[in-house]
Amino acid sequence: MYDAMAMTDTEAVSLPFMETIRDRLLIVPKPHKPEKLQSFGLLYGSSPAMHAVYDLIGRVAQTDATVLIVGESGSGKELVANTIHRMGARAKQPFVAVNCGAIPATLIEAELFGYEKGAFTGAAKTHRGYLERASGGTLFLDEITEMPLEMQVRLLRVLETGTFCRVGGDQEIRAEARIMAATNRDPATAVADNFLREDLMYRLAVFPINLPPLRARGDDVELLARHFLAELNLAAGASKTLSKASLALLRTHPWPGNVRELKNCVQRAFILCDDEVELQGLAPVNRSAAGDGSCLRFSIGTPLAVMEKKTIFATLEHCSGNKRRAAEVLGVSLKTLYNRLAEYAADAADMGQQRVTHAS
Repeated sequence: MYDAMAMTDTEAVSLPFMETIRDRLLIVPKPHKPEKLQSFGLLYGSSPAMHAVYDLIGRVAQTDATVLIVGESGSGKELVANTIHRMGARAKQPFVAVNCGAIPATLIEAELFGYEKGAFTGAAKTHRGYLERASGGTLFLDEITEMPLEMQVRLLRVLETGTFCRVGGDQEIRAEARIMAATNRDPATAVADNFLREDLMYRLAVFPINLPPLRARGDDVELLARHFLAELNLAAGASKTLSKASLALLRTHPWPGNVRELKNCVQRAFILCDDEVELQGLAPVNRSAAGDGSCLRFSIGTPLAVMEKKTIFATLEHCSGNKRRAAEVLGVSLKTLYNRLAEYAADAADMGQQRVTHAS
């Protein structure tokens, strides 16, 4: 600290001036530059939120604990599960991923547990289910809340006893696969809404991992966009760059589709642009040109069966293939929806057979 009595007149005048200049220099904002993108297994991200996920993965990978991964669609839940698998002792064994919402309720039991020859019409030979195919490795059950409740009971028994039987069989088979599951729903809400059994939730969530949405990952948005663009440049032998306007859009867009949406957006812009990539119109489909894309139009006299079929398929597309959600929107039970889809599949098969017969 300076002694005012010891300073000359020149020093007394210059010191406050210099301190003012110093203070102004200290508060001049520096251009923000995101850190380098870091990778961890199959995952990319440098944000604190992702480092917290990396820490959890590192801790659970060397165990056989069941893991429940919770995160929005497109946030990378399967990549988390696969990274855990690859970092663990089962890395050289199979990693089998199953989307529970993509398998009809009438088939999920046979697909999960397998079936014996002659168990039902069409069972011409013994079939090994997902549990057997993942033996020694990992079985990843994505969108576990889309699994019918009666099947959740059977899965719970497998987790508790470590054994199961094929459909049509009575011989117990040892379940040697590690089980991991994922959902885009809040587990407690899913239990309250009767999409997930409470006992199964507790059995799966021995080690829960909450995956952050992209909008909560800060600079990762820009880093990932540059990463995806670099991959596209390498594949195409190009040297395209992101425009300043695009960088601003990256920071303000909410990214409801998360990393999947970002990757598709960058790829779409890469195809459309020549040298500088412009991420204008972030929505994957511009509905303004065709009016309200959520409406269907039918001509007067269209049969009800045709309107019903088109409405069901349009609703499924609107719900991204989520049958349980589509059934809720349509106001029918999930079983009714599956029955309708089975009828449409049977009709299509019959038409195909008729064409083959006529052709021959």
